[in-house]
Amino acid sequence: MKWGRNRQSDQVEDRRSQPGGGGLPTGGGRRVGGKGIGLGTIVIALVAGWIFGINPMTILGALGGGDFSPLPQTQTAPAPTRQPTDDMGQFVAAVLGGTEDVWSEIFRQGGSEYRKPRLVLFRGATPTACGTGQSAMGPFYCPGDEKVYIDLSFYDTLRRELGAPGDFAQAYVIAHEVGHHVQNLLGITDKMEQMRGRVSQREYNALSVRLELQADCFAGIWAHHNHKTQAILEPGDVDEVLNAAAAIGDDALQRKSQGQIVPDSFTHGTSAQRQRWFHTGLEHGQVSLCDTFSARSL
Repeated sequence: MKWGRNRQSDQVEDRRSQPGGGGLPTGGGRRVGGKGIGLGTIVIALVAGWIFGINPMTILGALGGGDFSPLPQTQTAPAPTRQPTDDMGQFVAAVLGGTEDVWSEIFRQGGSEYRKPRLVLFRGATPTACGTGQSAMGPFYCPGDEKVYIDLSFYDTLRRELGAPGDFAQAYVIAHEVGHHVQNLLGITDKMEQMRGRVSQREYNALSVRLELQADCFAGIWAHHNHKTQAILEPGDVDEVLNAAAAIGDDALQRKSQGQIVPDSFTHGTSAQRQRWFHTGLEHGQVSLCDTFSARSL
């Protein structure tokens, strides 16, 4: 991926030099309760929720029986906003810059203004409006503060544990999380939250699949337009993403972890679905074609 052609975003908060990767909230918050959560459960949440999904605390709460509700807004020390100087930090800033340029133009064409998310680099743990983010959980988007959070050690996990190497696969992680930000700006996230408790768990899981597949499609839209303007793609890049999408499909994860698949418990979509919707965005670059909620077939 020729990421150096992108403008580097100035919306990066580099908290990596802070103790604890960003410190802990200074105000009160809800304490995790219920059953203990072991390493195996955290790994499941990492793979099934955090890799290309929204707040994994929801998944950990469901698996462990604990209360992972968003923490109240708390006062924290201002985070440094200097541009990262290391290679990986610059890579993240360049990918984020590419998403900003693409979505700003799409929103402009639609007669509105794109509100840029901030991206937080941290190590270990850091406060968020969705609770305390920890590196063991992977990257995520928090709608409460409109920030994407990433501990860059996650990319080692992506490569070694999930067999999904490559810089374009890494960029896909960011683009997917930014896709959730776009959903938040469009009001889709609020509509999803309103359905919580109104439908059965099976029905909510089905809605979650559509939400995640739409974020995959939005990531494809970024790749389509960013390549169109900056020629960022190199041979093999698309294969990297399709390989990553296959590795984290619900069916692939369940087959690997438990030897069988349970479709009613899917929350992100099958490998084939994730590949299909990313490719839909990549091929056409049109938001209207990413309406997974109206699609009869996923």
